[in-house]
Amino acid sequence: MATTRDSILAAATELLDLSGPDGVTLRGVAQIAGLSHNAPYKHFQDKEALLAAVAAQELRARTAVMIAVSAASNDPLSAFQQMAHDHVRWGLKYPNRFGLIFGRWERYDEDLAQAANETLRLFVESIAALRKNDQIRPGDDQRTAAMFMALMHGSINMALSGHLSEDGKGRSDPHGLIDDLIEMLRSN
Repeated sequence: MATTRDSILAAATELLDLSGPDGVTLRGVAQIAGLSHNAPYKHFQDKEALLAAVAAQELRARTAVMIAVSAASNDPLSAFQQMAHDHVRWGLKYPNRFGLIFGRWERYDEDLAQAANETLRLFVESIAALRKNDQIRPGDDQRTAAMFMALMHGSINMALSGHLSEDGKGRSDPHGLIDDLIEMLRSN
């Protein structure tokens, strides 16, 4: 059964998807959730705290997907490709969630930091598994993870802004670039 906090988070996510972080107001969230205008303040100090909770929740959902993909595959390379492609699909489908999570934060939030660290840890571990199985060249796992994240996030942003498409600018889409980078890093 959903708690009041869950209802507030769901309403905030709905507003975020519709109009971005600037369109999320605690009053609007309360209205969508069918609560009094003061109800969100009982759970969140302010809008930034609410948005941090939305971002942390979304990161935990992304982490759960990563865990499920890894568990369903015996091949680290296949699992990694699926995780990377799923992340790109998610970023393209939910650009405002993507922008919220990976945009600039003005203040520190412990729950968001923990969720982000867990997601990053799993991503780096998946790179380490590729190396352990000699599926990619030797190197620094954290730097390789940063390179993949930069490619994924940059290509999502480029595709969303119309500067990257398979039949236009860049002659590729984010998925093609992921596969290209994996191929470049493979240890043949």
